Amino acid sequence: MNVLASRGQLRASFIRWALFTVPLCVLLGFLSGQLGGPDSYWFQALEKPGIYPPPATFGIVWTILYVMIGLAVALVCAAWGARGRGIALTAFVVHFLLNLAWTPVFFDMKELTFALAVLIAIDITLLVVIALFWMVRQLAAILLLPYLAWVLFATVLNWQFLQLNPDADGGTVSGGSERVRIGN
Repeated sequence: MNVLASRGQLRASFIRWALFTVPLCVLLGFLSGQLGGPDSYWFQALEKPGIYPPPATFGIVWTILYVMIGLAVALVCAAWGARGRGIALTAFVVHFLLNLAWTPVFFDMKELTFALAVLIAIDITLLVVIALFWMVRQLAAILLLPYLAWVLFATVLNWQFLQLNPDADGGTVSGGSERVRIGN
């Protein structure tokens, strides 16, 4: 018998990994989301693009995507001995750190241009991750395709926010309140 592990052992390995990676991805995504959000005065004052969906959409979509991301990562983690597994997981970690950085850059730092640059880096690194995951487990790469579609949409949305609100980059919003110092 030339099999390293039985189907049952492989399935058990995937389930163990999924029980770790899915909650971890969801938790980290949730924590990143807590570092800033659409409830701030700054964001409320921004002109919204026509393609901006209802705010509740983001929580629903991101939860589903983080579950799918966690499952994809679990498939790769469970692929013991697969060629390219280590580099695929390393690339994913770099990519996911960029993903988690976007929310604080956009909402907390109020840096629309920098947030767009982060999103472009997210897009590029995600394409790399999908290619690397494809070499390890094709299903893992396929699970990331809806995520790719969403981050490409987010890139366009961020760009439109920047186009509609060029004065808001860096935390100021035209028409908002302004502090004026009188005297020395």
